[in-house]
Amino acid sequence: MINHKVYAAIKEIEDLKIFMQYHIYAVWDFMSLLKSLQQHLTCTSVPWFPTGPADTRYLINEIVAGEESDIDSFGVRKSHFELYLDAMAQCGADTAPIEKFIANLKETGDLQTAFQVAEVPMAAQAFVDFTFQVIDSNKNHVQSAVFTFGREDLIPGMFISIVNDIHQNFPESISIFKYYLERHIEVDGDHHSHLALEMTAKLCGDEEEYWAEAAQLTLQSLEKRIQLWDGAYNEIMARVSVAVG
Repeated sequence: MINHKVYAAIKEIEDLKIFMQYHIYAVWDFMSLLKSLQQHLTCTSVPWFPTGPADTRYLINEIVAGEESDIDSFGVRKSHFELYLDAMAQCGADTAPIEKFIANLKETGDLQTAFQVAEVPMAAQAFVDFTFQVIDSNKNHVQSAVFTFGREDLIPGMFISIVNDIHQNFPESISIFKYYLERHIEVDGDHHSHLALEMTAKLCGDEEEYWAEAAQLTLQSLEKRIQLWDGAYNEIMARVSVAVG
């Protein structure tokens, strides 16, 4: 996945816009997976009762605080999803589909209806569907493993270099996205990844069956991410062929 051809295909800001219009669904469902873990591993209802080991509660709550209420480049509190939407708006990427998707999902509670109404790309639909299958499994060790091993810290340095190159030519268009990536490396790739690894280790424990199941679902999640990247790549190449033609 870290050697996927989509990274090399991103040469212009128009290519980056297409990539972001796919990637935003992974950013969003990452938050849904995170909140599912928090609901399972802590008490989020009233009256409150101690739920699970305090160490695990701490780990998930620490990650949630950073992901759901981080700071943007101006010091304003925002979730990473909201920060990504800001980055899309700044560079001119189309945010209408993801916004329509979320609005319809709030109204209907039905993923398939929201997909259709928002005309979500098929690769993004498959990615989100898989994530919600993991959520619906109600298996904490599986959710934690997919969250830990199949998420954003797999974005390679090559992609960051490409973004930096584009930023030199269009600083006013992708400064927020550049900040998002840098912040992600600083917070998610270091502190949060260690917390998530510890959480997964605690949830799987000494259960070989848990580790095997976690590995299997993690591999499937990576396959879905590759398919998501394939969708972005194919659309980028279609745009390039039209531009050349």
